[in-house]
Amino acid sequence: MPTALRTIYKVIYDAVFHFVEDDGFAMASHVALSTLLAVFPFLIFGTALASFLGASQFSSTAVHLIFDTWPEAIAKPLADQVVQVLTIPRGGLLTISVLAAAYFASNGVEALRISLNRAYRVPETRPWYFNRLASLGYVLIAVLIFAILSILLVAVPLALNYTRQWLPKLADILDIVFSWRIYGTIFLLLAGLMILHLWLAAGRRRVFDVIPGVILTLVFWSIGALLFAYYLSTFANYTATYAGLASVMIVLIFLYMLAVIFIMGAEINAALMKFRVRRLLFGKAAGRPSAEVPTEKISSESRAESETDAAAKLRR
Repeated sequence: MPTALRTIYKVIYDAVFHFVEDDGFAMASHVALSTLLAVFPFLIFGTALASFLGASQFSSTAVHLIFDTWPEAIAKPLADQVVQVLTIPRGGLLTISVLAAAYFASNGVEALRISLNRAYRVPETRPWYFNRLASLGYVLIAVLIFAILSILLVAVPLALNYTRQWLPKLADILDIVFSWRIYGTIFLLLAGLMILHLWLAAGRRRVFDVIPGVILTLVFWSIGALLFAYYLSTFANYTATYAGLASVMIVLIFLYMLAVIFIMGAEINAALMKFRVRRLLFGKAAGRPSAEVPTEKISSESRAESETDAAAKLRR
């Protein structure tokens, strides 16, 4: 047990130390601001593309999926502004403003990539144009996923009405699944975090290498959201400080908190891989000695061999 506690201490200390030394708080500010600036362009581009694909309910679906997991005091002001922006008619898909919106939406992905590279302590070796195209690809994939979900949210009620007439028992099951929107949002968050940790940052990582940080990120995001909402309802008075910008500052501070947790999750993964915690755990589970025992054994054997060789030379 002391060995396990010592390992946990080393991992946490290394993650926090590297986070502070590598300007983690500054990177969290960059991620928070880039994310806030990318939300509106992403939804504008997504609405235009989804309308072109026939998914007219994209905007409402995206707003629910993005903001349903946020506390209401934080999400409602921004969600209202998003809906107001998305109701502005636009001239079509292939316009300069919509293409510019796609580019600015990719800036949020670029901020995440840079912060993950620093957290995982890997240099970026890919060309800048490849990274930008990859970021645009991530934006496009997210839009397509939201568009498919919006189509399903339209098709499911129709299927429910049809199923109630012919298969009432199956309709009850579909009704429960359809009402689990919050679980679908959590699943998308989990899948998105896994994709970001595995493929957005440079280098190669396995699924088991990133799962601890992803789970910790989701857990502390939930705890942080609840505590921040309680703080807003009990103590905070941002209107007295920021006046009309209070709602924007609340969202920005909330995103900053989420960014700190997100980067710390990657730092935890990097520290776990640095100390080879997974190899130690799997080695003990398989009945093999830990990584420290072979090292001691090899060092003692090498010392014995060197002493033997020295004795042989003296005899000569």
